[in-house]
Amino acid sequence: MDERIVEFITKMHIFSLGVVCDEQPYLCSCFYAYDEINNSLVFASDDSSKHIKAIKKQPKVAINIALDTKIVGIIKGVQATGAAREATNKNVYFKRFPYALALNPKLYEIKLEWIKYTDNALGFGTKLTWSLGE
Repeated sequence: MDERIVEFITKMHIFSLGVVCDEQPYLCSCFYAYDEINNSLVFASDDSSKHIKAIKKQPKVAINIALDTKIVGIIKGVQATGAAREATNKNVYFKRFPYALALNPKLYEIKLEWIKYTDNALGFGTKLTWSLGE
């Protein structure tokens, strides 16, 4: 994966998660930590949440990570797809969010399969893509 994509994902900490629940689209926002070894995004949630119930029925998800800016020349963001499951590497999350350890959250991960990264600082509308297996 291009190091500029990795740098952006590592720097940010919130993604929007898109799932399908009862045949309806549903979004939520989650704190995450990037697990570079497993190429996944680790996040905390609860089995009773609408998005985790949806993931258990259909693990394919979409995510969005965006830099919050009004300056067109520095717009950056990721659109990605992957498969969600219980996390295999929990340490990466607690290293980034040590206070979460006291809450004993259940951790999940999204194994990234496809990414489109937009970075206007590289030239207006510049997009880099990556797919699992590249």
